[in-house]
Order: sequence, then structure tokens, then C-alpha cells
Amino acid sequence: MTEYSQLYEEYGQPFTGRKRRRLEEFLHRMNLLYDEGVQYTVNLVTEEGEIAATGSLRHNVIQCVAVDSRYQGEGASARVVTLLLNHAMERGQSHLFVFTKPQNRAMFSGLGFYPILQTEEVLFMENARDGIQRYVRSLERPQQTGGVIGAAVMNCNPFTNGHRYLIETAAGQCDALHLFVLSEDRSVFPAEVRYELVRQGIAGLDNVILHHTSDYLISSAVFPTYFLKDQARAGQINCELDLRIFCAYFAKELSITRRFVGTEPFCPVTSAYNREMKRVLGEYGIEVVEIPRKKLDGREISASRVRACLREGDYEAIEKMVPPSTWRFLRSEEGQAIAEKLRQEADPG
Repeated sequence: MTEYSQLYEEYGQPFTGRKRRRLEEFLHRMNLLYDEGVQYTVNLVTEEGEIAATGSLRHNVIQCVAVDSRYQGEGASARVVTLLLNHAMERGQSHLFVFTKPQNRAMFSGLGFYPILQTEEVLFMENARDGIQRYVRSLERPQQTGGVIGAAVMNCNPFTNGHRYLIETAAGQCDALHLFVLSEDRSVFPAEVRYELVRQGIAGLDNVILHHTSDYLISSAVFPTYFLKDQARAGQINCELDLRIFCAYFAKELSITRRFVGTEPFCPVTSAYNREMKRVLGEYGIEVVEIPRKKLDGREISASRVRACLREGDYEAIEKMVPPSTWRFLRSEEGQAIAEKLRQEADPG
């Protein structure tokens, strides 16, 4: 611990036991929830062991920043955020984000963060001026301008014949199709593997332009909800933020007027996302086109079905659902390691 301004610095990676409970109680008094996903926490504590201020990191997202009212105006929040920034820099992460309440805009602006998008419930900021604008401007464009420009955003965990069918169908309805593969590395198949399988799987579709999403098209896995009063609406709030970022930056810069999605008969979360997409994108004049899923033996092909077959070792079924490039990867040493991990997760005993 280091004494400074009568407060001590306390670090957790993350905190557990009594210190974790103390932090949860402090955040509750600040009308915040503890986020189970935090990886690193900085507390400023008094000599008596009471928390005066706190903040946490989850990957490259700063969250759970709170200062007791008795210590506000004394630079406690700046000190906490600076310590978090220093820790992130030590780990090689210089580009950081924060999701917070809109009323905290002035505080985080003073700490070097710039707004990306604000809704009624959420403010999304980054510590790079015009970072999202620079990223979107760097994206590849079609060589010929004009015509219908479409987009699709996919995870592809892993890439299947169903994905290929959706992309091929969408590309047939556009002059150019921007295909974004989620960059979040929280799926069974690593981000770079998924991207490479998509790249190989779309061979021959010359009007498809492949992109990473970077950190800007957000999924529910990274979106923190610790500051939301209405936890029941967290999913919808996340969807709205993600979709408005897509419209305000990606669609605007790339002249996208049509977004393609697959029909979702299984997952209620994705189905709700598709409904919200129609509402939000409609405000920007962007058409949402739902494409029916490709079927095999009367059942829709899905990545979740492929993963289930991997757990069971049913490679005969898998070979019918994936393109040759995905099939070769699944039979490789790296693919077999992922299959073994899936089996262990299904049977931890």
C-alpha cells in the first residue's frame, strides 16, 4: 500500500473474500452493482479500512468507478482512473473505453475520455480523440462507387454452410457487401481463427469486403450493466447502443443502406436483437433484410449445432454442415484441441 492524501491504495486481481464483500457493499451504497467480470480493481481506503473511492478494469473497459461523497472534489476519481490507466499500459493496452451514466460525461471528459455515443441510459467513451472516426475511415471500400451497399455482422463460431448461404444470398442483393466479423475474443473459437475461416469460406464472392469489428460494434459479453437501474432492460439498452453506433459511424461513412440478418428460430436474445434492429435502423432509413436459414435434413444449420456435434464427436454430421476450409481446420491439431475443450466443459467431472 502507498499513502497519499491520507488515503491508501489497495489492489485486487480481483478482490475475493472479505475485501470483495466490502467492495460490493460500497458499490451498493453508490447505487452500483459489482460486475463479476472485473479483472483488476483499485481501491482508495482510509486508515480505518473504509473505501473512499474505487474503479475496475475488465479487459480494456474501465468500470465501477465510484467516489464516496465525503471525498468528492479532492481528485480521488482522477487518481483511481490514472492508476487503472497505468496498469493497462503495463499490460500493453493503451486504448481504453468506459461505459457510464450520461451525467458522468464531464468527469470522464476531464480525465481524457471522448464521447462515442450517448443514449438516454448510457454514455460510451474512449481515451482516443476521434478514434472511431479514424477506424471507420480506414476501412476498405468498393472500387466502384454507387449502387446498393449492404452489411452483415457475424460471429461465426465456427463458420458454417449456413453462414456461407446467408452471405452469398445477401451479396446477390447488393453491389457491395461489408461483412464484419466480431473481434471480441470470448467465443470457443478464437477471434483470429473465426476471421480466417470466414475469409477462406467466402472465396469466390468478389463483391464481399471483409472487416474486423474492432472494439466498436459491441456485444452483450462486453457491455457492463452495473450502473443501470433497470436491469431487466439491460439487453435492450445494449442493443440500442450497438445499433446506433453502427448507424452513426459505420453505415454513415460506408453509405450502407441495407443490413442483412438470418432468421432466428432458436435464440430469444438474438430474436429480440433483430426486432430492435428493425426499429433503430428504420430511424436512419436503413432496410433490415431477414434471410431464412439454410436447412439440412429439415433442421436449420447453426454454429451451435456444429459445436454440439463436436462435443459428441459426430464428425459425419459436421462434415455436411461446414465448408471444406472449416472442415480441414476442425480436423487439425488446433481444431481437435478446441473440440477437447468443449467436451471438458460439457463434462467437468
